[in-house]
Amino acid sequence: MIHVGIVGYGFSGRSFHAYLVSLAHGLKLTAIATRDPDRGAQAAQEWAVDTYATLTEMLQDDRIQLIVLATPHHIHASQAIEAMEAGKHVVVDKVMCMNAAEAKRMIAVSKRKKALLSVFHNRRWDGGYLTVKKAIDNGLLGDPFLIETTVHRYRASRGWRADKTESGGLLYDWGAHLIDQAVQLIPSDPISVFCRGHKYIWPGDIEDHVHCIIQFKNGVQYTVEVSNIAHISKPHWYVLGTKGALLKEGLDPQEQWMKEGNIDGALEDPAHRAQIITEIDGLRTEMKLDTVPGHWKSFYQNIADVLNHGEDLAIEPEKVHTVMKILDAATDSQETGEVVTI
Repeated sequence: MIHVGIVGYGFSGRSFHAYLVSLAHGLKLTAIATRDPDRGAQAAQEWAVDTYATLTEMLQDDRIQLIVLATPHHIHASQAIEAMEAGKHVVVDKVMCMNAAEAKRMIAVSKRKKALLSVFHNRRWDGGYLTVKKAIDNGLLGDPFLIETTVHRYRASRGWRADKTESGGLLYDWGAHLIDQAVQLIPSDPISVFCRGHKYIWPGDIEDHVHCIIQFKNGVQYTVEVSNIAHISKPHWYVLGTKGALLKEGLDPQEQWMKEGNIDGALEDPAHRAQIITEIDGLRTEMKLDTVPGHWKSFYQNIADVLNHGEDLAIEPEKVHTVMKILDAATDSQETGEVVTI
């Protein structure tokens, strides 16, 4: 049994990490650290755990073997390094850190201390992403050459997520998931990024809308668009291949069901099934694909199985380092207005 301590008890720490850790066989939520006394009292009541004010205090607890960082992005690197230097394994909420140089330092400490280091990219278990991957792997689209993934809503970012110094901006929130999915879907290296950010109405200094084009060495163009000022949404997925095309509406439903304490009950609107038009035996064929079920619980179950049984780590930090290199290029492109080579 691996004893887990979570640092941060805001929405992510409470609704995502504490809940999902509690469902993993082989993990035991033992402590939570938060600077907010009211949140500490809430955590103790909800999970019957010990509470600490800081990560440094929690690291003195010899029971804790795995630290989960559900804290603002700009302190991920320093906290992860502090925890690993203290002999703890670490899971960092996405985004991994603020830049590729920080990611490289984190990975180096992980290797030197022989500590597990992973990043909470739970959306590798989104049903939509898994369905797109299945359609590509099964050859229904031929060779994909254009992939567009979009998250549109109309609302302001809140709290520290509206502060670019602490959060990094829109691409470091939803965008980090979408870029991570790109790295998994495309069997090629990213070579360049062109990115534009727009700021119009919401408080804070992060973008209201951001649009990035990632070019891969094998010719695939992958577009990531995240907007907080979209009254009408685009499809979540749009893929063109040499043989067919795919369109899929709707975000994964697991978050809402998870907030209600019943992630296993998550159901998708049947209208959000992927639509495909392709060629089969030379004939134009239209079809709808049932969404591949996604299971966010798989992330922490994998962490438990790695630490308890020596299984392979599903989300390796080296892969996420590639995500950070793309984010670095996207940031540079926004600042210069130029295409940035990776």
